Amino acid sequence: MTLVQACKTIVLSLLIFVVSGCANTNKQTEYLTFVSPGDTVPVSQFVDTQGNSIDLSQSNNNKLLILFATWCHDSQRTMKHLVNSNLHLSPNIDIIGIGREETVANLDKFAAEYELNFALVADTDRSIYSQFANTGIPRLILLDADNKVVKTIIGETDNPITEVVW
Repeated sequence: MTLVQACKTIVLSLLIFVVSGCANTNKQTEYLTFVSPGDTVPVSQFVDTQGNSIDLSQSNNNKLLILFATWCHDSQRTMKHLVNSNLHLSPNIDIIGIGREETVANLDKFAAEYELNFALVADTDRSIYSQFANTGIPRLILLDADNKVVKTIIGETDNPITEVVW
């Protein structure tokens, strides 16, 4: 083997080692949910995009919190399914959409485009989202009338709205 061939072999071996090392460290983040059924909701007061204060303790209805992002295809699909269901029309369910890392302007545009009839909250810095989960959107958090968590759903399925039952 010549010196040039030996150098090529060493360089190729190092390249394979480096590339395979990167592949092994590129693990997908585990989805963690920080609330469980029976827990009291960690955030109960919000200000929506219209400047209205929302206090969950002031309502005796069940609640559905949807943590989402306007750019996320799964979030968009979930909102379309929600609007096409009767769920958003129920007078016994309060729905609040919480836009992870979203601005008021983006949420207002999204609400108009998707014809949403419920409050949206801009969570520009993830301060709300981070109390519920580490990653993954949309997240649906079902609360009972006493603001206890009933169920959490990671909405990356075809239609997570079908899983919304109290």
